[in-house]
Amino acid sequence: MNPGFSPAIILADAQMGENIGAVARAMGNFGLSDLRLVRPRDGWPNPKAWPMAAGADSILDGARVFADVAAASADLSRLYATTARGRETIKTILTPKGGAAEARADAAAGVRSGFLFGSERAGLENDDIALCDAIITIPTSPDFSSLNLAQAALLCAYEWFQAGAAATPAHVDLKDQRPATKEELVAMFEHLERELDASGFLFPEHKRPAMVRNLRNMWQRAGLLEQDVRTLRGVITALADGKKRREKKS
Repeated sequence: MNPGFSPAIILADAQMGENIGAVARAMGNFGLSDLRLVRPRDGWPNPKAWPMAAGADSILDGARVFADVAAASADLSRLYATTARGRETIKTILTPKGGAAEARADAAAGVRSGFLFGSERAGLENDDIALCDAIITIPTSPDFSSLNLAQAALLCAYEWFQAGAAATPAHVDLKDQRPATKEELVAMFEHLERELDASGFLFPEHKRPAMVRNLRNMWQRAGLLEQDVRTLRGVITALADGKKRREKKS
């Protein structure tokens, strides 16, 4: 397996350096190396992370910091949200084993993916979940379901590692196309939302955030290719320009 296609681990709003170090240790145990941090509460680098990494120093040394989840996942085409919450959105719900199997298929097809984890206190924000293609929920005892950040990351990394032995190359005929990256999708989302704002569709204002999330979730489920995004952006531009021409004539 090309290590360049191993999934990234993205930690959004991690609160403690010790937990980041423990996540790095879990990644090292199971062959993952791409650690991305979004707004770590105590800044980065955090000296408390290295002792907890127990030797996985290279992962911490190579960790990159981003301003938001969109930037952290910009080069990825598939993103899996690890969260117990899923009622607000319509998305595929997977176990860590199911998510790992999909990520292995992604890698075999040359598709970059990532596992996204939220903060220890509050988990993931709905807007971040809207950028994801599926939700990974870890089955636990109903009597005690609390997992810390490193435990959740370890379970996903373990299943990724285990899935490697049984993985078979996926054959997907994309006709020289590739799945759209998150950067390309976000640019399309923002393009569409600008035109919808201009047309008055995203109204009233207090409902706009939920409407935007619903639209983004809908497009995420479509599994768009790079060419699909280019075509849709052309459609959006044509519709907007046509409306302007009609307004000028009237």
